[in-house]
Amino acid sequence: MYGTGLAKGLMLTLRHFVESYVDDVRYGFRKYAPSTDNFEIRQGTKGKGIMTVQYPDEKVAVPERFRFVPFLVVEDEDHPTRPDKDWCTSCGICAKVCPPQCIWIVRGNDPDTGRPVPEPEAFFIDIDICMNCGFCAEYCPFDAIKMDHDYELASYDRTTHHIHDKERLSKPVSYWRNIAPTRAYEEMQVRGTWEHKDAAKEARRGKSAPRGSAKKAAPAQEKPKAEAKAAPVQEQPKAEAKAAPAAEGATPWNEDEAKREERRRKALERRKKRAEKRGE
Repeated sequence: MYGTGLAKGLMLTLRHFVESYVDDVRYGFRKYAPSTDNFEIRQGTKGKGIMTVQYPDEKVAVPERFRFVPFLVVEDEDHPTRPDKDWCTSCGICAKVCPPQCIWIVRGNDPDTGRPVPEPEAFFIDIDICMNCGFCAEYCPFDAIKMDHDYELASYDRTTHHIHDKERLSKPVSYWRNIAPTRAYEEMQVRGTWEHKDAAKEARRGKSAPRGSAKKAAPAQEKPKAEAKAAPVQEQPKAEAKAAPAAEGATPWNEDEAKREERRRKALERRKKRAEKRGE
């Protein structure tokens, strides 16, 4: 029968309209009392009908996957090895995949050598151009850029307030875990650790350092034994002369130099022959 769907929709709207007044009468004037915080009950499953949010005193809780202007993840101030360290490596992938091209990155350089370092010196996002698509956070290989939940960014001065710099965009990783605990846990499972990839590598290197030092210390302990065994042998001075540099950790210099001289001599001979052929 035609029109049944329209009738069902209108009945649903009418039911919400009636339940709003019934819920007000059942709950009494305490529903909007300023002294009692009943916003969670009105917004939750117990509330029925249409609800009026008294903004800005009351704010609707945004979902965990809500996305607004991106922000940069940095380490917490109390991190033992990397306090306030950027997770961003200034690779530029977020700027490349950004559809409206509202991200600008300046890679930092080492003041002593002038070589680029894997951290941003400057980072800008024009929030008026940003379309909040989340591509930058999705394609970041280091989980260094996330979508924020802060949507109250209106101001009267666009040039100074709506172009966010690195200082304003940087927020600690604990902030991301608070606003999106489920997503942070899922990323941790994929990454294998709560720490940044570089921090995990540094931790692994720190754990492997004692092993390397033990390996280096082992030959030093075996060295006196080798010397003790080689001491009685006095009939082979040439063998001792060759074994001494190896025991001290040095490489025989004449072997590589001889090979270089041989290659240089052969190259000069080939060049001389080619020159003679051209002269003929």
